[in-house]
Amino acid sequence: MSDLRFTVEHEWLRQEDTGLVTVGITAYAQDALGDVVFVQLPDLATYDAGAEVAVLESVKAASSIVMPVDGEVVEVNSALEDSPQLVNEDALGAGWFFRFRPADPAAVATLLDQDAYERLLNANA
Repeated sequence: MSDLRFTVEHEWLRQEDTGLVTVGITAYAQDALGDVVFVQLPDLATYDAGAEVAVLESVKAASSIVMPVDGEVVEVNSALEDSPQLVNEDALGAGWFFRFRPADPAAVATLLDQDAYERLLNANA
């Protein structure tokens, strides 16, 4: 069973040992977008859940990354600025977007688990 959490916007979240949460997009999302050619990373700031924090552009479309829960972005993956293709090459690894400190760490656990996310994908198939 995966320790990842997911959003209906096709973002994944991984709780790190430091208490920070790493955010990226799922394989489904990057596949739907096609080749990512540009990533605008968030500012290091506090955001409310649902706020647009990052933008990615692909050969097919532009898409927003939203803050999954209230929290403070404390680190961004600056490697994406020069190598946006990392999102396509390693969506669950080197293609992460940012790390944040959740205002309420328990809020992350309320997001979709792997089974719930797979049911979402199957419902949309």
